[in-house]
Amino acid sequence: MEDVGLTNAESATASPERTVCLSCGTNELVSVVSLGDLPLANAYPLADAVSDEPRFPLDLAFCPTCSLVQLQHVVPPLQLFTGYLYFSSYSTSMLRHVEALAGSLVSSRGLGAESLVVEVASNDGYLLQFFKKAGIPVLGIEPADTVAEVAVRERGIPTEVAYFGPELAKKLAGEGKRADVILGLNVMAHVPDLNGFIEGLRMMLKPAGVAVVEVPYVRDMVEHTEFDTIYHEHLCYFSAHAVAALVRRHGLVLQHVERLTVHGGSLRFVIGAGAEHGESARRLLEEERRLGLDCAAYYADFWRSVEHVRAALVATLTDLRGRGATIAGYGAAAKGTILLNYCGLDWRMIDFVADRNPYKQGRRMPGCGIPVLGPEAIAERRPDYLLLSAWNLRDEIVEQEAAFHRGGGRFIIPIPTVEIL
Repeated sequence: MEDVGLTNAESATASPERTVCLSCGTNELVSVVSLGDLPLANAYPLADAVSDEPRFPLDLAFCPTCSLVQLQHVVPPLQLFTGYLYFSSYSTSMLRHVEALAGSLVSSRGLGAESLVVEVASNDGYLLQFFKKAGIPVLGIEPADTVAEVAVRERGIPTEVAYFGPELAKKLAGEGKRADVILGLNVMAHVPDLNGFIEGLRMMLKPAGVAVVEVPYVRDMVEHTEFDTIYHEHLCYFSAHAVAALVRRHGLVLQHVERLTVHGGSLRFVIGAGAEHGESARRLLEEERRLGLDCAAYYADFWRSVEHVRAALVATLTDLRGRGATIAGYGAAAKGTILLNYCGLDWRMIDFVADRNPYKQGRRMPGCGIPVLGPEAIAERRPDYLLLSAWNLRDEIVEQEAAFHRGGGRFIIPIPTVEIL
């Protein structure tokens, strides 16, 4: 397996600052917040690695023309996804979420043995396995060879190791692989060519087919100060306005939209052919207009909220350490990388980070030198506090670590405000 994050920092480069919108091409982006130069969120160095870790600018901007919030620098995808170590199947709550989605789609779309379900960014087959178990043909598309290999070897999910776009869509459609349902969960935010992505969906869908796309909701990010969802893989931060404008450009509409609690707040879009956006989409678009999500002013105070959370967390941890408390983290997640590095927290403040993913164990959190260990380290080392860097999974983690809590351990929740359980 290739390692990630060991490229010499001086040779690693992101694109120059962009002023052109990734969606509509307008040249008038408005700055929202800058988190400075931070490491790649999913690039976990080996524990004994000594090479410098590259850091890249993490600056967020708003497009007043199409309402898309986006990064102003793009890191090359090859650098982001080679040796990728994020495996969706290690989250119990995520598995429950996608199993329910699969069951709902099988029923509502009347899927059967003659259907085809395709997932873009299919990871380790965590979602497609539920369609396969129902006897429905599936195809995964996954650019990260590390996780695609697991999908094929362990779950028998046929997987194209490739980036999705019009060229691949044309090839697959030409092979007769047009889909009744195309799934794209938490992938559209990673795509630099948004218009190519949507055009690829259009090309691969059967005439009555739909694309089901889930994205973190920029409204939840702003309202709950979820700055740790900003990282180099996430190029875009979507509202209903931004997605409606994007799909219209390709002759598609939002047939249905719903809000979800997953990932700290998300939107699920059902995209397909039609004359106008569906009723649920129209309602949400109107709600966003009333709140001002289509205007730069809505985002003006976000950076102040971010700085407040950082100051509060650092003060809390510094006070606890000063009183002799030991602190560990739980969740070697991308959120954790951003949280720890932006707040300047390293191995001198956090003893270790526990994570269930064995591919991350024995490595270090990017940029801050904190070792990643298995969850058994919590019982062995008995820290006084656990900082939940994967705060979006707080209920799942608190349940898993009930013995830690019963023994007097406390949980620190950093987002949206610092809270100790």
